Amino acid sequence: MLLANKLGALGILIADMTDLVIDGLSPSAASMLSTLFYRSNLTASMLGEIVGVTQPTATRILNGLVQHGWIERQERQGKTTPLRLTAAGEERAIALQSARQAALAEFTAHLSHSDLKAFERILDSVLRGATTSRRFARTTCRLCDHATCDGPRCPIGTRATELERQSEQNFS
Repeated sequence: MLLANKLGALGILIADMTDLVIDGLSPSAASMLSTLFYRSNLTASMLGEIVGVTQPTATRILNGLVQHGWIERQERQGKTTPLRLTAAGEERAIALQSARQAALAEFTAHLSHSDLKAFERILDSVLRGATTSRRFARTTCRLCDHATCDGPRCPIGTRATELERQSEQNFS
């Protein structure tokens, strides 16, 4: 029970810090900017699924981001309209990512090198254990810096890939 309380407190600290660094954006809007920074050409429906909002809500949020000049709609392709960041949107996404990284680094700045490595190992294990699918990975990592946490360094993405391979083998 004590551990659960401590984890809950850490979650609230991280959520509160995230609210501060997204600088007036909603968490969903910040997530959309971050997601499009690493994966352009997504649609409103795709972004809504990743961010965890309905398609109409995603469209409303995207309209605001378009009005700010951070996202632009590309030429329609059939029934879908791919989206991408503008140059200003890329700058905003990079600034959000930098502010988030700096704030999160403050949480562990007081840890010794060995404690930090131990914490990272435990955190990797917790994240791997929580990962249930690629969809879970996309949703959970919607604010991540994918250039830093990539491939085998990402416990969530690595586990999602393992689950996909297991699923393919079960159907073979």
